[in-house]
Amino acid sequence: MSDSLADRLDGIVHADTQVAERGVDLTVAEIRSVDEPGRIDFGGGELTDAASSPVETEKRNSEDDYGWWNLEEGTYLLSYNETLTEGDPLVLQPRTELRERGGSHPTLFTDSVGTVPLSVPTGGLRLKENARVSTLLEPP
Repeated sequence: MSDSLADRLDGIVHADTQVAERGVDLTVAEIRSVDEPGRIDFGGGELTDAASSPVETEKRNSEDDYGWWNLEEGTYLLSYNETLTEGDPLVLQPRTELRERGGSHPTLFTDSVGTVPLSVPTGGLRLKENARVSTLLEPP
């Protein structure tokens, strides 16, 4: 099952780690903070995106290949390394590892893996670049 899911994804960072029997884990590429509100109206004529800016990563050691996002409590915009090709909608859900550390994002029934809102708990959250934060599954 997950091999067919993996075939629909471009940008997989490390297939041996991400592809499992139950689904495919997606990895974080970018975290953005929302700086100014977006707008949503009834007819869509006044629809505007929220202004956002990238949250920078910090390396623990100068020789590290990847940095960490040091996120304070709040809501952020999360983007993935992977993109989904056309096909039937799938289920996108937060990984257990994210939920057990107080972070979350909505579970979605979707045919794309664009930006999703990431909720960070009161104590904050540290995410490493390319961390596996979500799982893409076939619908039940």
